[in-house]
Amino acid sequence: MVPQFTSAFSGAQFPSSYQQAAVSSATANATGRTVYLGNLPTEVDIEEMMNQIRVGPVESVRILNDKSCAFISFMDGAAAMLFYQDASTRKIVLNGQELKVGWGKPSPVPITVQVAVNAQNASRNVYLGNLDESITESTLREDLSKYGTIENVKIVREKNIGFVHFMSISNAMKAVQMLPTEPKYAGKKVNYGKDRCAQRSSVGNGVTPQYAFPASSLNFQSFGSAAMGFGFDPYHSASIAASSHIDNGSELPAGNRTVYLGNIHPDTTCEEICNVIRGGILQQIRYMPEKHIAFVTFIDSSSANSFMYIAQQTGVVIKNRRLKVGWGKNPGPLPGHIQLAVSTQSASRNVYVGQLDDNITEEKLRQDFSEYGDIELVNILKEKSCGFVNFTSIMSAIKAIDQIKMKDEYKKYRINYGKDRCGNPPRGITIGGISNGSVMKASKGRNNGESDARVLHAGDTSESDGRNIDSIEDDGVEVDDE
Repeated sequence: MVPQFTSAFSGAQFPSSYQQAAVSSATANATGRTVYLGNLPTEVDIEEMMNQIRVGPVESVRILNDKSCAFISFMDGAAAMLFYQDASTRKIVLNGQELKVGWGKPSPVPITVQVAVNAQNASRNVYLGNLDESITESTLREDLSKYGTIENVKIVREKNIGFVHFMSISNAMKAVQMLPTEPKYAGKKVNYGKDRCAQRSSVGNGVTPQYAFPASSLNFQSFGSAAMGFGFDPYHSASIAASSHIDNGSELPAGNRTVYLGNIHPDTTCEEICNVIRGGILQQIRYMPEKHIAFVTFIDSSSANSFMYIAQQTGVVIKNRRLKVGWGKNPGPLPGHIQLAVSTQSASRNVYVGQLDDNITEEKLRQDFSEYGDIELVNILKEKSCGFVNFTSIMSAIKAIDQIKMKDEYKKYRINYGKDRCGNPPRGITIGGISNGSVMKASKGRNNGESDARVLHAGDTSESDGRNIDSIEDDGVEVDDE
């Protein structure tokens, strides 16, 4: 029996032959949502390539010119299956070259993107309204290209509106967040439009539906059986549940990026707190041990929403004490200079120091960098001759990178941003009775890094001494950190 597709597919009236072929393709491989296109022409027209896709919203597009290939990652694994079958059947030709079609590596949709799609209908397409006559398509391309590579720009002059399709949803999210803060676009309407790849021009019977995936249909559980060859994706389901939580609960302040943590054990360190924070990079963490509380401010509200939901569902435990979780005071929009540093330099709280001498110790790094702000963790990987300094604030890291390079002692070292380990996917998730960890627990030890020395995941283990947990219910109130 062929599994039934979700309502998104029946609504789009895809022919049953497409559905059956897509299911057969999925049965043969468990590749998820990314389709590989090979044998791309040297001068590939990205817009022309994307014109071939009319099956579902795209999360991101990666083009590797040196390898003449591209990877198209869809929001939904089923859309990827449909495109794979469609491209394999009708053949795609660009500049006289027939493209090869295959599957890319499986990967979950980034949790921040998942939540933004469900909560805000985010897409690659940025809509701009109330445009002045002086703003042209070239102007939009030039002004918005700083947020990421642009695939398509279109202005509808009679309506004074425009559409900018980025190569990824995450880039569009940056543009939607930052454009309203720019004087040139103040007073303009900025929102998400429909991804043109989610509209199918013709589906066999001559009907031209306005096809798009509703948020509720983006559920990997529909394709999670062993016969389909797909595994359960807890991050995706978590984002759907979080979206429902956002829509139905009154306790969620709109756009808040700060989460309150209470009932913290007095012997807890800031490092141990950061070890249980997952799902998004931080702007800062303010720990007040004398009050047994902390305020964790994320770069974006979607990450805060995701962490809040998962923390409330699974619990956050440090030193066998369950923390209270609530909302802190809304810090308002992310400052523009921080957003710019994050967007253009991948800024984070973590400063990478490479090509270290053997005589450089963790104590010395802590001493030398402490003048720029409070430090949460210092870690040196002797075997890779590099170290990492994790500040409690991203502003301290920005200041450190700008100024430490001016010191003679550090001019010979490589200074850059490392990866904020708080941006790793959550470990403890329980959705619909399926769990990959009952609680989010602080680590007793530290991980000395991954194979890529620039990427540090310190403290990313999940050990517990097995004692009983002091459970304290969250009172659900919003807390002011003043």
